[in-house]
Amino acid sequence: MVRKYALPVVLIAIAATFPFWGPVVEDVTGVGLFYPVIVISVYILLALGLNIVIGFAGLLDLGFVAFYAMGAYVMGWLASSHFSQVSFSLGTTTQSLSGDPLPGIHLSFWLIIIIAMAFSALCGIIIGFPTLRLRGDYLAIVTLGFGEIIPRFFLNGDNLAGFNLTNGAIGIKAIDSPGIPFATDPAWQRFGTLDLNPWYYTILALVLITVFVNVRLQNSKLGRAWVSVREDETAAAAMGINPVTTKLWAYALGAMFGGMAGAFYGAFIKNIFPTSFSFNISILILCMVILGGMGNIYGVILGAIVLQGVNFALLPQIRTWVNQIGEATGNATLASIDVARYNFFLFGIILVVMMLLRPEGIIPNRQRQEELHDDDPTTGDSMGGPARV
Repeated sequence: MVRKYALPVVLIAIAATFPFWGPVVEDVTGVGLFYPVIVISVYILLALGLNIVIGFAGLLDLGFVAFYAMGAYVMGWLASSHFSQVSFSLGTTTQSLSGDPLPGIHLSFWLIIIIAMAFSALCGIIIGFPTLRLRGDYLAIVTLGFGEIIPRFFLNGDNLAGFNLTNGAIGIKAIDSPGIPFATDPAWQRFGTLDLNPWYYTILALVLITVFVNVRLQNSKLGRAWVSVREDETAAAAMGINPVTTKLWAYALGAMFGGMAGAFYGAFIKNIFPTSFSFNISILILCMVILGGMGNIYGVILGAIVLQGVNFALLPQIRTWVNQIGEATGNATLASIDVARYNFFLFGIILVVMMLLRPEGIIPNRQRQEELHDDDPTTGDSMGGPARV
């Protein structure tokens, strides 16, 4: 029992005390940590959501960014002056300087988070119901198209029969900040940009809730049904499991957490644009899940931290080193090269190396590890499948 909970308790303690030791590390290294850590936490939410779809249920989803975008736009619609033709406020801490009613819809951040999750899950069900009857490559192609269509819909949604839903390429700006009305600390009454502690603890709470739900799902009857469908859909159907319903649950729950991450991100950056939700984001999240270990919650979290850590910390540092070498040697190309632009090239190399050396990921799921490391091909794999030749 102690061994089971020791590591989670230690990790939670380290994360909870970050606002105390983080500034010390910032002073020593000269690198700002709070903003990257919050963004990395958003990607942890996305990776955990996609892990339900890919890691638990075995559905290759290449359009997960669509739910991320939906959550962000729900936050934009319900916490800004975008719909200026109406004036409605509920639970928000945002007020106009003149005291007049704010134009647009302004709901409480906490209420919008729930709405965004429900909206994304509903869209996941609506979109997934006709498509999840497909398998393998066909499903991947359909989700790929879905991930391309949604951002383009937001890009061209500024004139839907004369109605401006998304503001097109300009996006939705000046999104309200979250806040806790009854808090005594002004920093918590309305989250600002000077003190990021409220933002950090909010995203930490969302990550912990997501991890808890993932753990409970993994060990539930539904989680075992996902594993059955993932390993052999035909056999699962023969045992009385409805594959479509089971996969639909995975798609909806994954979408729900994607929407939650998008809603938080929209409030955090305050401005959302269609270009912020490109297909590259789907691939980046997929890489996090594969790198960390599909189906393993700790592995997925580690994969998100590693890849976004490379993005935020390692690549800028490498660019500085390369530029300094170029200036010292008089090489104009090295002196001006922007290494961060080649981040996906680096991610590709990391994935290829991982597939060759450790295809199950950094922290593998036990079942996948047994499948990929069957040392005796004549006896069939350890999951009871046919013998490999």
